[in-house]
Amino acid sequence: MPIPPHVVHLREHVGHTLLLLPAAAAIVRDEAGRVLLIRRGDGRGWSLPGGLMEPGECVAEAIVREVWEETGLEVEPLRIVGVYSDPAYTHITYPNGDQVHFVSTTFECRVVGGTLRADGDESLDVAFFAPDALPTPVVCDHEIRIRDALAGREAAFFR
Repeated sequence: MPIPPHVVHLREHVGHTLLLLPAAAAIVRDEAGRVLLIRRGDGRGWSLPGGLMEPGECVAEAIVREVWEETGLEVEPLRIVGVYSDPAYTHITYPNGDQVHFVSTTFECRVVGGTLRADGDESLDVAFFAPDALPTPVVCDHEIRIRDALAGREAAFFR
């Protein structure tokens, strides 16, 4: 998984110290109501498409870019499902010792173009799954985010 240049630069100065990083994830459903997941290139299992914001972009631009990079689909964000920052799920220590705490905005998105495909790096496989038949393992709190999206609540969740 490529590490964004700004994070590489930070790591040169702070080593493995905990970084607080903004991120975005997408709930994309097909016409049958199935949810799009990617099999992650880092070997951690399945997840919603998404990733880190980059300097100079807003969070909505980040999710459009990340979904395109990982799945080949062009999406339009429709609403914020929630903001997820519970350290129990979003504080990760990587095998090299790097620690991160993600604050992730999850968007419900609709497909407006593109062709579904894995990128072979960040995503090794991409597929739609029925919400009650998700593959395992699903990382972090992504199953909670899917349940939140399907709840149909107008107000965003804060978890």
